[in-house]
Amino acid sequence: MKRDLVRQQEVQHKELNRRQQEVRESASRTLFRWVSFYWRKHWNGNPPDVFLLLLGLITALVMGVPIFYVVWRSLFAGTERWLRLLDSRIPELLQNTLLLTVAVTTLAVIIGVSLAWLVNRCQLPGRRMWQWLLALPLVIPPYVGAMTYVIVFGPRGWVASWWAEEPWLSQVDFPFNIYSFWGVFFALTMFTYPYVFLIASAALRKMNRNFEDIARSQGLTPLQTFWKVNLPFLRPAIGAGAILVSLYVLSDFGAIAMLRYTTFTMAIYYQMGSYDRISASVLSLVLIVITLFILWIEKKTRANQKYYQTNNSFREPDLLPLGRWKIPALIYVLFIFFLSVALPIMVLLYWSNVGIRMGALDARFWGYVFNSMKVAGLAAVLSMLFALPVIYLKSRYPSLMSKIIDKLAYAGYALPGVIVALGIVFIFNQYVTWLYNTFFLVVLAYFIRFLPQALQAGEASLSLVSPRVDEAARSLGQPPWKVLFTVILPLVMPGILAGGALVFVSSIKELPATLLLRPPGFDTLAVRVWVEAREAIYHLAAPAALLIILVSILPLKWLLRKY
Repeated sequence: MKRDLVRQQEVQHKELNRRQQEVRESASRTLFRWVSFYWRKHWNGNPPDVFLLLLGLITALVMGVPIFYVVWRSLFAGTERWLRLLDSRIPELLQNTLLLTVAVTTLAVIIGVSLAWLVNRCQLPGRRMWQWLLALPLVIPPYVGAMTYVIVFGPRGWVASWWAEEPWLSQVDFPFNIYSFWGVFFALTMFTYPYVFLIASAALRKMNRNFEDIARSQGLTPLQTFWKVNLPFLRPAIGAGAILVSLYVLSDFGAIAMLRYTTFTMAIYYQMGSYDRISASVLSLVLIVITLFILWIEKKTRANQKYYQTNNSFREPDLLPLGRWKIPALIYVLFIFFLSVALPIMVLLYWSNVGIRMGALDARFWGYVFNSMKVAGLAAVLSMLFALPVIYLKSRYPSLMSKIIDKLAYAGYALPGVIVALGIVFIFNQYVTWLYNTFFLVVLAYFIRFLPQALQAGEASLSLVSPRVDEAARSLGQPPWKVLFTVILPLVMPGILAGGALVFVSSIKELPATLLLRPPGFDTLAVRVWVEAREAIYHLAAPAALLIILVSILPLKWLLRKY
């Protein structure tokens, strides 16, 4: 009797377990179906391959975590530290940074638009030659240009020495102080105006002549036509160039520090040097807010500046005769070219000749070259490898997630190198200590800073490949990741390689992130230019600076073709 009772209880217990298991399995299947349904709905019925999504998420994580970590540390820096910085440092830094940004951007826009107008719309002698000569300042890093200006216009420079030797001038103090706001303003303007020049030139070449013909038929002079017809069409291009100049001035460290003008980037660097990383994170947060505010202003103004013209009636614009203004216009163009290109190159050639005769191209110099090539090459390879999945997700699998991945992938480009380096130091100094003080951190900083360049070049190439190519490959049973690397990659390889070249060149020129993250004894060409120039050992700094410029000429053809 007892055995039957026990057996019956066991049967009931097993039946209860079976039913509970069925309920759990049913709930799991229902949950899985719901998750699968919403997952497919999120991707519009076409979810990406897990491998591709994983690569995209890894890229977004690497790009976003250092920046988020800096923001997090600054928000919890403590009320006392915030109040101390707000009372002492932040107001002065804010004034200096904003004043310099507004001044450089304004003058760069004036110079860039005026040069673009003379070269593209006027009968200027040698106008086709000037189209690329006036873009050459882009290949000269501002800290290199600042070094040459110190050599020429500094207190012991060539012009000051000549001034002191002339009897009729020696009684008057030399009027220009390169170590001042005006020195930094002059240097940064000379090497940032090409951003406006290139974009405004592209807009002028695409402008329809019909609008100007109508304006002239109404009796407007060429000057009135420019203000009332051409300038409104140029506003989006001017805004795009101005935002590039503003972001560059906000992020620049080399020229500003070399000319001893204090802005947020310089203050952050020296806070890091004194191991006060919390204060550095607070200053970084303020600079991030300024950057985001400028981007927001640009977005708002661009939304109200949309102008359209039809292609079916497009006519190339006429070249305007300069008449009696031809000689003054040519002198103006020559003057800008001399200050921004010819003078720095002549100074570097002079001191490079001195340095070569004194044995500057020794084993140490080639060691710096090898270090620069190594870290820049690794950054370029990583950028090409991880750019492709991000742009593929954005193009072929549009969704909120792919949009977030894309936005995070572009985050590093809008931030100064010192902030990117600060975030990397915070994370690797505490959580990944075995990689701290290695050149891999320099490579990672380059990757975060310049991945957007690879994304832009790759995205331009992928936009020319029809999605039907992907569909045809997948219909043959190929998984999406294999389609990407075996079918799409060969088609977009020119754009990917162009993006890698841009990353390589930008990495060779990068200074603040290299200074903050390089291991002891690991110097690059940019670091040596900085160190030797600060010690006024120009015969050692000039060959490295000249080599950086020669390498930087490589992507100029791509930029000129794009703009």
